[in-house]
Amino acid sequence: MTSFVACFIQGFIKIQKNKAYYKRFQVKYRRRRANKTDYKARVAMVIQDKNKYQTPKYRFVVRITNTDIICQMFSAAIDHDICLAAAYSHELKRYGVPCGLTNYAAAYATGLLLARRIDVKFSLGYKGNTSIDGKEFHVKDDSVRTGNAPFKAVLDVGLARTTTGARIFGCLKGAVDGGLNIPHNVRRFPGSTKPEEGKKWEYEPKEHRRYIFGGHVADYMRQLSESDPTAYKRQFSKFIAASITADKLEKLYQAAHAQIRRNPAAQKAKKSGTASNAGSKKKSKMCSSQRFDRIYNKLTASKKSEIEQILH
Repeated sequence: MTSFVACFIQGFIKIQKNKAYYKRFQVKYRRRRANKTDYKARVAMVIQDKNKYQTPKYRFVVRITNTDIICQMFSAAIDHDICLAAAYSHELKRYGVPCGLTNYAAAYATGLLLARRIDVKFSLGYKGNTSIDGKEFHVKDDSVRTGNAPFKAVLDVGLARTTTGARIFGCLKGAVDGGLNIPHNVRRFPGSTKPEEGKKWEYEPKEHRRYIFGGHVADYMRQLSESDPTAYKRQFSKFIAASITADKLEKLYQAAHAQIRRNPAAQKAKKSGTASNAGSKKKSKMCSSQRFDRIYNKLTASKKSEIEQILH
């Protein structure tokens, strides 16, 4: 009786994914299936009006890995993206920052480096914000003096969480202070708080300035060195090896910003001429006549060896 009831109930279950469903099923894009690209956000940043006559929209792309911070400027063509310039936090070693290449201060310096490279590449003539005090800054259009409008781009954070104080906004602040026109507000910068619902956001520029010059790192270095010297030596071993103390951090980043503004040009990587690399080059492909000669020489050589064996 129970089996009959189960079969009776089962007969009225609606099949949700029938043949018609699978015939009309559209596979998502590969990068969406891999959870790498938010195509809804990408379309909003890339699509351009037809009456703009193919004027590209630029994206200030920020990606953060475990060991590096990457800032790039992209425009989109119909079948690929075009990278105008790039800056990496590991390049900061050239500017006197030997370690701590993934913190907020390094993110700011990387964004500043990219902004200065863009300005030099297109000869725009914008200096940006030279007095770094953490206050809100938007570059003014000075096309009468320079003959060029400021370079405009939109921030592309990818799939990163846009939490208050995130390092991606350090890159944004560095790029804006470097002279790029990126629409933004101060709500996600360090020092921004919203006391209660319905009230306005409050912003402390001094707190943001502290993060730009690594003040939060310096405070942690002092606290850890007092509470647990062993953990301090383990965690800040590279700082100790480079003779960088908590009191030297602010001057270190100030000097790095000055050097970036003085010479933002990228250096080409030197190719290593080792024997292993020299011998790894593939041989060029033979043409049909070369292959024929090779076979002919092999056959004649084998026939000669056979005749010599018979004679001897």
